[in-house]
Amino acid sequence: MAVIRDPLQLAGRRGTIYPAEFAAGFDGRIKRALTEALGLTQFGVNLTTLEPGAMSSLRHWHAKEDECVYMLEGELVLITDEGECVLKPGMAAGFPAGEANGHHLINRSPQPATYLEIGTRSKDEDATYSDVDLRAEKRDGRYRFVRKSGEPYE
Repeated sequence: MAVIRDPLQLAGRRGTIYPAEFAAGFDGRIKRALTEALGLTQFGVNLTTLEPGAMSSLRHWHAKEDECVYMLEGELVLITDEGECVLKPGMAAGFPAGEANGHHLINRSPQPATYLEIGTRSKDEDATYSDVDLRAEKRDGRYRFVRKSGEPYE
């Protein structure tokens, strides 16, 4: 059994693995991989903090992986195809696999906001980014990014 006594002491990673032309604006996102530290492999949980002005990701949806977020502190704006919704502590939002409804979170407040990101860890997955010419393909756990036409990014 593993125990994390203070998750904020885990190394946080900033930035993104997106291709360079989409990578700007993610320095204010800090992810701490809880399940990795606990040795769990079947699902993922990140303790994620968005500093003021930061966003969680580009707006996207997953073909095979469910996602859920649970707000711990602060305030974030969830943006989906339906529009915007303010999320506050104690609120949760879910994104079922295969539902083509692009989503992401933005911190428009002057304070940091922290939430849990929970999701399936499929070895193979496809994610589509709603507002840009980008798709992510994960095969055997490794990501590559392509245009929606399938042409790879350099």
